[in-house]
Amino acid sequence: MAELSFDHIHLISEDPDATAGWYETMLGAQIAGRYELRGAPQITVKLGGTNLLVRGRRSGETPTGTSPMQQFADFASHNEWGTDHFGFTYRGDLYAYVESLKAKGAEFSVEPYEFNPGTVICYLAAPDNVSIEIVQAK
Repeated sequence: MAELSFDHIHLISEDPDATAGWYETMLGAQIAGRYELRGAPQITVKLGGTNLLVRGRRSGETPTGTSPMQQFADFASHNEWGTDHFGFTYRGDLYAYVESLKAKGAEFSVEPYEFNPGTVICYLAAPDNVSIEIVQAK
């Protein structure tokens, strides 16, 4: 029987170089490749064992924006279908990590809080209205 394994997250960006640079600067990602694919620049970014494929606009494309992660208190009114966010586990003190990211200029749509006993989470506001959940490992 064939097995599935996770391959990548594909992001469409207004400015793929700036977006890839953000992941590199803020989260320590590595730029693994830059190329053009079907008329648009594409950058492969390695982060936390995951490939982020950051692609630019293709000729004739007019992407529409998506809503960023809603504030926690406003979840009930969230009305977008599709991917809401993706998440990473952080092994260490999440509160201290968040402060180090803020010192680099990062912004958070949801500040760290105790989601349930022993689990702290937050939501990082990434370029192109992407939301990244960071979960402190137990």
